[in-house]
Amino acid sequence: MLKQQQTIKRPVSFSGIGIHTGNKVNMTWKPAPVDHGIKFIRTDLESKPVIEPNIRNIGDTTRWTTISGGGAVIHTVEHVLSALTGFGIDNILIELDGNEPPVGDGSAKPFVKLVKEAGIQPQEGKREVFQPKQVVHVEVGDSLAIVLPSDHLRVSCTIHFGKPGLDAQFLSLDIEPETFDTQISSARTFAFYEEIQYLVDKGLIKGGSLENAVLIRGDSILSTEPLRFRDEFVRHKILDIIGDITLLGRPLAAHIVVVRPGHGLNAELTKALAKVIEKEQPAPVAFTPPMPADAPIETAMDIMRLLEIMPHRYPFLMIDRILKIEGEQKIVALKNVSINEPYFQGHFPGHPIMPGVLQLEAMAQAAGILMLRAGENAGKVAYFMSANNVKWRKPVRPGDQVVIEIEMGKARGKIAKANGICKVAGEVVSEAEVMFAVMDR
Repeated sequence: MLKQQQTIKRPVSFSGIGIHTGNKVNMTWKPAPVDHGIKFIRTDLESKPVIEPNIRNIGDTTRWTTISGGGAVIHTVEHVLSALTGFGIDNILIELDGNEPPVGDGSAKPFVKLVKEAGIQPQEGKREVFQPKQVVHVEVGDSLAIVLPSDHLRVSCTIHFGKPGLDAQFLSLDIEPETFDTQISSARTFAFYEEIQYLVDKGLIKGGSLENAVLIRGDSILSTEPLRFRDEFVRHKILDIIGDITLLGRPLAAHIVVVRPGHGLNAELTKALAKVIEKEQPAPVAFTPPMPADAPIETAMDIMRLLEIMPHRYPFLMIDRILKIEGEQKIVALKNVSINEPYFQGHFPGHPIMPGVLQLEAMAQAAGILMLRAGENAGKVAYFMSANNVKWRKPVRPGDQVVIEIEMGKARGKIAKANGICKVAGEVVSEAEVMFAVMDR
């Protein structure tokens, strides 16, 4: 399997309708930095919630895989996720102005085309592939899945619906980009004729047609084109499995054996694997640069000490003083907002408001101070990489004192995350999760 993380080289877009909701939607893929992961953002909503395809965020799996977060949902994510996993894309931001990705022709082929159009960009970050060391077994009704240890991803799938004219189908494949492209991606979704009324009654398949699905009626296959493979149905089931296990949040190296799979079984399998990860992998540790044994313990800093640590200078140093430092985990900083700040000349003149992005910068700088003040990171710089779950709640005006509270989160090597909030007079005015990398100057 790939050892390094990957993103796409350039933004690409695709438009259409959702197969179940029937809603028109525009989708844009954008490159993302190392350790960003795959994330969706609902650009049609005022809060623009970011939703991570993770098993913790899974919703309905009756006939689709739905994820939710920030009060928003996204339906039928499995085909998009399958294409990204099939080609080893680790980091990407997917913008949607609706609640379901466009269905295209009912396969992952349109999304493979997007990957090729965007190009693949290798990144310096290492892929953390999960290789379960034990057998995992899950059953849901008459469906079952078994995960066997392996050094690469392989899926073996058997389907049998017990219907006249539809023989049992079996296929076993190593999942690599070329194999996914030629053997899996073009397999279309399908349904049985007798299910149609039930799906309609449930408010589903509003965008479904013979152009984006294969309909099975007795011995007949109804579609705008012939079957693309003799065993197209089992290939589409493998496509769905690859998409659904993406919600594990980690690349997987294992042999997945499934009989009569569906989104419900796939979800239970992913949950079971997530529990194994919790048992087999050590919990992430907070970012704690080693401190020399004889180093003085700093609990506060004045501006002169800040200037020793930070490369920023007027007008871009957003911290005036450090009020409190609690070990390597928490820091509280202060920014005095003066009417003499240069940005007030052009940012809402006559009604001066501190730009929200500068509050975000203040959070990043405070986190950087906590990381760079001593130990092996002393003398280095922290590069701001991304921000998630950003919220601006109240305006900040001249005369306000902004208190920035930072709590360090997960760290992978030199990549760290932190949660920050800004307060004025005890009330939260903004908050965000920031990510940055520690680099040599």
